[in-house]
Amino acid sequence: MSTSPEQRIPADPQLSHVCDTIAELAVTYDISIGTAESLTAGNLAAMLGKAPSSGQWFRGGIVADHEDVKHTLLTVPDGPVVSERAAAAMAVSTASLIGADLTIAVTGEAGPHCQEDQPPGTVWAAVCDRGEVSTERKHFDGEPEQVLAQTLSFAIDSLVRHARERARDRAPGRE
Repeated sequence: MSTSPEQRIPADPQLSHVCDTIAELAVTYDISIGTAESLTAGNLAAMLGKAPSSGQWFRGGIVADHEDVKHTLLTVPDGPVVSERAAAAMAVSTASLIGADLTIAVTGEAGPHCQEDQPPGTVWAAVCDRGEVSTERKHFDGEPEQVLAQTLSFAIDSLVRHARERARDRAPGRE
C-alpha cells in the first residue's frame, strides 16, 4: 500500500516544497491542520502527511466522496454539493470533528460529465481558520487528471497563504 498521491495526477513537483513550508510554519507557530476532500479523494491529505513532522501538526482528513457522507457527517446543507455552502460546511465540520486550527475543504467537478449543472473544472474551496471561513471558486481547464492536479496546487497554496497570515499575526509585537 502506498501513501503517495495518485500517480496519474500530474502534480507540480514544487508542491512538496510548499508542503515543507506548511510543515515549518505549523510546527513553529503551533498550527494544527486538517482537510476535507471530495474532488481530490485523499490526495491532499497524502501530500501533507508526507511533509516533515506531520504527526505533530497534521490532524488528518476526511474524504467524503458520496453526497450522503457530506450531508450527514459533514453537515452539508441540503442542496448542491458542488457549491460555496457545501465547501464551507465541510471545512467547519471537519475542523470541529478533528480539532484543527486551520482546515481546507475542496469539492468540485473534474469531469468529463457535468454534475449538478456545474461544468467540469468547477471547484469550490473553503478554509476554516479558527472559526473564520473564507471561500473561493475556481474553474480549471483540462482533462479530469489535470483538474485534480490544479485543485491540489490551489489547495496547498491556499493553506500556505493562511498559515503565513497566522504566522504574521503571531509575530513578536503583534500579539
